[in-house]
Amino acid sequence: MLSLAVSMSVQLLFSLVITWFGSSDALVDLEPIRAESPLLRPKVMIAILARNSEHSLPFYLGCIERLDYPKDRIAIWAATDHNTDNTTAMLQEWLSGVESLYHSVRFRTTDDDKSSYVDELGPKHWPDSRFTHVMKLKQAALRSARAQWADYILFVDSDNLLTNPEVLTKLIAENRTLVAPMLESRTLYSNFWCGMTMQGYYKRTEEYIPIRNWKRTGCHAIPMIHSTMLLDLRRNSSKALAFYPVHQMYPWALDDIMVFSFSARQAGVQMFLCNREHYGYLPVPLSAQQTLEEEVESFSHTLTEAMLEFHLEPSRYLYSLQKNKDRMAFDEIYLINLERREDRRERMLRLLEVLGIEVTLSDAVDGKALNSSQLQALGIEMLPDYQDPYSGRVLTRGEVGCFLSHYNIWTQVVKQQQQQVLVLEDDVRFELNFKSRLNTIMADAKRARLNWDLIYVGRKRLQVKRPESWVKGVKNLVNPDYSYWTLGYALSLEGAKKLLDAQPLSKMLPVDEFLPVMFNKHPKKEYMAHFEQRNLLAFSVEPLLLYPTHYTGEPGYTSDTETSTIWDDENKATDWDRQLAHKKRNRGDAGPTPTWNRGHGDEL
Repeated sequence: MLSLAVSMSVQLLFSLVITWFGSSDALVDLEPIRAESPLLRPKVMIAILARNSEHSLPFYLGCIERLDYPKDRIAIWAATDHNTDNTTAMLQEWLSGVESLYHSVRFRTTDDDKSSYVDELGPKHWPDSRFTHVMKLKQAALRSARAQWADYILFVDSDNLLTNPEVLTKLIAENRTLVAPMLESRTLYSNFWCGMTMQGYYKRTEEYIPIRNWKRTGCHAIPMIHSTMLLDLRRNSSKALAFYPVHQMYPWALDDIMVFSFSARQAGVQMFLCNREHYGYLPVPLSAQQTLEEEVESFSHTLTEAMLEFHLEPSRYLYSLQKNKDRMAFDEIYLINLERREDRRERMLRLLEVLGIEVTLSDAVDGKALNSSQLQALGIEMLPDYQDPYSGRVLTRGEVGCFLSHYNIWTQVVKQQQQQVLVLEDDVRFELNFKSRLNTIMADAKRARLNWDLIYVGRKRLQVKRPESWVKGVKNLVNPDYSYWTLGYALSLEGAKKLLDAQPLSKMLPVDEFLPVMFNKHPKKEYMAHFEQRNLLAFSVEPLLLYPTHYTGEPGYTSDTETSTIWDDENKATDWDRQLAHKKRNRGDAGPTPTWNRGHGDEL
């Protein structure tokens, strides 16, 4: 009976299928089940608050445009007011250009022409009225994101450079309610705190520096993040987060980041900082007494630091005027560059464009391309018994090429009777306010009637046990001791003549060894004995204004002088830098720094 019932059930089911599809042949024509399409990416609102940001907007917005995230899943909310520059017009121009790319664009500004707050003492001063206004704007952005059912809101200060295009995707993947990417600056300052005082202010802790220097990587629970941060609006706890009005139990001084941190604490939301990768840069904040001009200088330095590692371009949707360039206090500024080092050349030209410095490219002599016949034709002979102090090797062809590159500039200076020039190599990083600080030093030297031949702008100081003496009557200038490197130096016409008159090609040693010989500060007396006139009047900027982009053993370090062939044997290759990196000291190492030299950069 049971088997009969089953048979009848199967027949009934088959009859129903035939009824539905018309015939049994229709079953063969059924298509396979299609796979589901991928989910759309979460909806993100990016909040942009800008004031007097004309100098930063082109590159800031360029970074926003290059985020590797679908633009149709991004809404832009922008606000600006109290400007003395062209910020409002620039934001309007950009929003108009990108409106069709993003999911939505909203712009908020005021009709009045107020450029400051009533109780504001300067553009970098933050009275309570300014804090309150900014908190209201951030709250308006938060309210707008919630009203548009955004999944996330990303706050990015208008001078933060998000150089990692994947930063938004990476932060979302952290799956945290409130998370920030760690941003870099020229000091230990960053966009997070590891400790807070009872009054809500920054507190120095042992955890900060290892995180800031990537000694401890990951996603760290901390009490404060600011400047750039991502908030997950899908989380139930996010509903209680607010910038304004201030929480009724808030006990500290009025400050937007402290108010929001307190709000997160009251809502039970933990702040996190992610430093798994390098995400971007931010400038060190200025004091209340500083000016907009100083802010422009500070951002320019931040931009040049970012450009050393990343190829940054301004927004394609903004028309930006080229910055005025000049030669500072010099008749000519020479930039030495090997023709095959196009990457260095393009990077340096971009940096100099940002700094407003006009240079003349000077083709470097490629030592690796020199053969023995060419060396003989130039009358080049190595200084007898010369040995590299670190490796014990003799002169390399790269060092010959480097010497000739500088030698050719000295010759040009004398030929054109140029009174003072600046010589730059193509692997340097500029210190903050490089241009204005060097101009001031040169003006002070002129005012003091200082008789000079050469002024180091960047070098590796080798003698640090005794302090170098300061030059009387000129600030930030010292009498240099034995030094390495020719990163950058000012040279007078008289100085160029002295260097050429020494006839160094017939007794050549590395150019950064030759210069200390010429101002009588080389520790090897036997080297100096080959040069009768050692009366070069040399000085050095202090603190230094130029440093190498990379040191020996660091990622990205390459040397065209150290890694070449022996000067008189083109078949004998050397690779001293790579062989000795991390094993013993090397010419390309960071020099020892006396305690009075560069101050230890604080977190704040």
